[in-house]
Formats: sequence, C-alpha cells, structure tokens
Amino acid sequence: MGKYLNQKPVLVAVDCIIFGYDGEELKLLVIKRAIEPVKDQWSLMGGFIGENENLDGAAKRILLELTGLHDVYLEQLHAYGSPDRDPIERTVSVVYFALIDINKYSKQINDQYHAEWFKIKDVPELIFDHNIMVKAAMDKIRYQAALHPVLFELLPKRFTIPQLQALYEQVYDAPIDNRNFIRKITASGLLIKQTDKDKSSSRRGAFYFKLDKNKHKAQFQSFLNFIPKASKS
Repeated sequence: MGKYLNQKPVLVAVDCIIFGYDGEELKLLVIKRAIEPVKDQWSLMGGFIGENENLDGAAKRILLELTGLHDVYLEQLHAYGSPDRDPIERTVSVVYFALIDINKYSKQINDQYHAEWFKIKDVPELIFDHNIMVKAAMDKIRYQAALHPVLFELLPKRFTIPQLQALYEQVYDAPIDNRNFIRKITASGLLIKQTDKDKSSSRRGAFYFKLDKNKHKAQFQSFLNFIPKASKS
C-alpha cells in the first residue's frame, strides 16, 4: 500500500499526569527526564506510542514501565500539538491523568526514574508544556468532581469525613464549611458508616466510611452542591 504524498511524519507521544492523595496532601508524581533535550529536568511521565499500540494501551504501558502502577483510574484528557512544543522533532502528545491512593501504591513506584511526589502547590517548573497540561488536568478533575464522586479514586476504601473534606478543599483550593459539608454528604446517601474509628488524630476519633458504589451511579449529581462557590472579587 502506498503512502500519503508530501506529508512529513509526526511523532505521537503519551504523557501521564499522576495525582495522588496520602490522606493529608494532594500531590503530583513527576520524574527526572532521562534523555536529551533537557535531560535531568522535571517532567511528566511519558513516552512514544508503539507501532502496534493504541493510545490507551500506550498510556497503560508507560504508566506500568515508569512507575509499576496498573489497574488505576486513567482518563484521556487532551492532545497537545503546537509545532514548537518539542525542540527536536514535531511531536503530538496525547495526555492522560491518573488518580491513585498514594498509600496503596507507594511501594510500586519505580526508583529507576527518580520519581518524586510534590504537593500541588510546590510542583517545580516542568519541561515543555507540561505545566499547562497539569493545569488543564486540575480543571478537568474539578469539573468531573462536580458531576460524580471521581475523587474517591484518591481515597482508600475506608476513609474519614475530615480526610474527604481536606481532599475537596485542596482540589478546589478553597475552604469548605465543616457542618455544611457533613450535612450534605450525609444527606447524599452515598456513604456507608463503619463501626470503628480512626483515632490517630484525636482521642475522640472520627468514624470510618465507605463509598456505596451501587448508589452513586443512581445519584450521579449528588456532589454538585459540595463545590465551594468562588468568592466575588
């Protein structure tokens, strides 16, 4: 079979934005770039798509090779194709983001690529257009969290209300009224209260909860009212 005439090949890469939550802080996983240009500078995890791979397959492979992570929440975000985004060759990057519970996967992170977790507010300058990608991913997560409980992918199976509230506050970078949050989340009917408590932070402790996955699909928009309203300037 012939080729398209007068068309220059374009490389296709996949970049993975990995967000994690350790119960206290929302973080981003980045690595030191292993190749030139900008070798040893902070970068998202990425690589080129294989000849016989589809995009989802490439994203899962890259995630597994660079971090040892698999079976995590992974969603395609956007494609970036500015002609000058890579100084070596014309490269289009298809970006995915992943949401993980850091404590569940901390032992699987591959040390070979100097992977390191940074708090969202402390993320260093990344190569190329990677900072723009991270911002777009945060915007998408805020939108997703307004529609359904996607943030539960960042939590362990059992969690406390304070942990959940802290996560929402960090994602939206805004304080949430404690009593109002508890009232709304209890009224949603999406949480199953456990009999035991987490007493690591106080003697009184906080009850553990689980997400009722069977109910959350039927109540798809229950979390809309949890989003803190933007303050007027």
